[in-house]
Amino acid sequence: MSEDNVIVSLQSVGKVYEEGQVKVRAVDELSLDIHKGDFAALSGPSGSGKTTVLNLIGGLDVPSSGRVLLEGHDLAAMSRSQLSAMRRDRIGFVFQAYNLIAVMTAYENAEFVLKLQGVPERECRARVMKVLEEVGLAGLEQRRPDAMSGGQQQRVAIARAIVTRPAIVLADEPTANVDSATAEALLDLMQTLNRDEGVTFLFSTHDPRVMRRARRLIRLRDGALEQDEVRA
Repeated sequence: MSEDNVIVSLQSVGKVYEEGQVKVRAVDELSLDIHKGDFAALSGPSGSGKTTVLNLIGGLDVPSSGRVLLEGHDLAAMSRSQLSAMRRDRIGFVFQAYNLIAVMTAYENAEFVLKLQGVPERECRARVMKVLEEVGLAGLEQRRPDAMSGGQQQRVAIARAIVTRPAIVLADEPTANVDSATAEALLDLMQTLNRDEGVTFLFSTHDPRVMRRARRLIRLRDGALEQDEVRA
């Protein structure tokens, strides 16, 4: 693929954590590009660096060495306000624990980032209603998280992640806390968004169902790239 299609570029990235007197290398000289339209899964055993890689791409952590570029911008070179704006506007996050705001309705959770962006009220409402319908939550806009199933809460999280039209959605174990039928339905939804809306997804996962669905499987071991398989 051309460089124009590269959304994320990890260039010889290393990440070392200090735990007391011990240094732990979570990511080891990792070079990897994620392209527009990817439906990609980061897999590997526990401790292989999957979540750390997502945190580095999402600007939630900084590399000890190397560079992480998002749409050509070096995240480590950004000011705190620039990085915050980049996360707000260009990255969608889906967490295994949903991370919804408990006192807000589904509608309010989905519109929250649009409000931070200063999107006008009429456009905000149109986009939120459209995305809630896309994720199968039409009619449930006024429900709060505690009145929703785990699968419904994850659908709200997906709606919140995509409503801003981000460059990439980072999903950390998005099927971990739901049953098998719900997991398959969520994967159907994300595949549809990828295919029909062009949403780029990068998952970290242990789930064989996610790995089977991924069109690109990136396997890590001890923080290093073990396999990068692109499927038809």
